[in-house]
Amino acid sequence: MATVAIPAPARVSWLAGAWAWMRRNLLSVYMIVALTYLFIPVVITILFSFNDRRGKYNIVWNGFTFKWWRDMFARPEIQAALGKSLQLAFFSALLACVLGTLVALAIARYQFKGRAATNLFIFLPMSTPEVVMGSSLLALFLTLNLKTGFTTILIAHILFNLSYVVVTVKARLAGFDQHLEEAAMDLYANERTTFLKVTLPLILPGVFAAFLLAFALSFDDFIITNFNSGSTVTFPLLVWGAARVGVPPQVNVFGTLIFLIAVIGMLIGIRLQTRRQRRPKPAA
Repeated sequence: MATVAIPAPARVSWLAGAWAWMRRNLLSVYMIVALTYLFIPVVITILFSFNDRRGKYNIVWNGFTFKWWRDMFARPEIQAALGKSLQLAFFSALLACVLGTLVALAIARYQFKGRAATNLFIFLPMSTPEVVMGSSLLALFLTLNLKTGFTTILIAHILFNLSYVVVTVKARLAGFDQHLEEAAMDLYANERTTFLKVTLPLILPGVFAAFLLAFALSFDDFIITNFNSGSTVTFPLLVWGAARVGVPPQVNVFGTLIFLIAVIGMLIGIRLQTRRQRRPKPAA
């Protein structure tokens, strides 16, 4: 009986195999590359907060030390600038949240003349270049004979953050069930009680997210602040000015602390959300 020879399967070249693997894992590879690109500056900042700097610039690794962490408050100008930035970020985020939440409620709930135009104008500060907005605000303050300083920076940051707060809170209101408010008012709750007991607690996660976003944008802002700062020095302005003569290592320390606080807050938020989702729902 004759035997039939079965041809051996063609060997796949290593190039074709690599291409097939790349197509299967393209999204994962892209994610790793993107995250690496994003976090390289953060890793360098954390690493050089422990560098035993010698000389003017903190760009060459000379050895490991905790000296800058022990002496993080040794430079009074850094303390003052950091305190100014934290105050501006907190108050601008707080006031922007109050005004932005009211604007978002008005746009999402009520029909009024100019509603479409208001909805459109809300997005303009987000799309306007910061250099244009900063110079325009400076011209406005000079026209009104306002001395530039802490107050003008606060006003500028509130105006800048307002759009982000409105957009964030309005997104939360989009999925809001208004029947809950109607049920509360059927139980003889007035408008004020309904807002404080029903509406506000349900949209509070969106308001808090808007507050954190506005806080980060205000603390990090340089261009608008630089136009309207006057003699007030914030943390970004201090870093920019110090970069010309050598950034103090304490700047890396505070940058590391801010990053760690943000990561810890994010992990706590994820943990609370996970526990809330795993909580058993009451039986109907």
